[in-house]
Amino acid sequence: MRWIWIDRFEKFESGKEAWAIKNITLAEEHLGDHFPGYPVMPASLIIEGMAQTAGILVGEARGFKEKVILAKIGRAKFFDQGLPGDQLKFQAQIISIDDAFARTEGKVWKNGKVFAEIEILFSHIDQNLGGRKFPKENFVFTDQFRQLLRSIELTANKGQSEVSA
Repeated sequence: MRWIWIDRFEKFESGKEAWAIKNITLAEEHLGDHFPGYPVMPASLIIEGMAQTAGILVGEARGFKEKVILAKIGRAKFFDQGLPGDQLKFQAQIISIDDAFARTEGKVWKNGKVFAEIEILFSHIDQNLGGRKFPKENFVFTDQFRQLLRSIELTANKGQSEVSA
């Protein structure tokens, strides 16, 4: 089972920028354990939400022809906590992309304020792991992830393709 840490895209500009939404809810089992009596969204899962937002942006920029994996978190700075009932907005931008790597920067917004800043380096593993062989099928960008891109099409059809922080 794969966990998806974003609920939908609100904006997607190919090769440049993506905005995605994550609603934090007590229905998520991990919140009951982190921390008992004071449920907080773990920072590592917020980073994963940014990695999924930015990773889909990077993968789509190259036609999903390469397997894109998180190689390094350059920086992750948090200014607040994510609590049940909060809605997080992930804003990811591609800073650079080439055959081997992609560098992204992102901000996570909550209630109109920057909640976190995250820089991620992605590797295109088919091009970058010194002769190692991987399955031909793209095990990174499954139908679950591609379905998220359809959410932006549905939103655009409703005339809501732009997002504000």
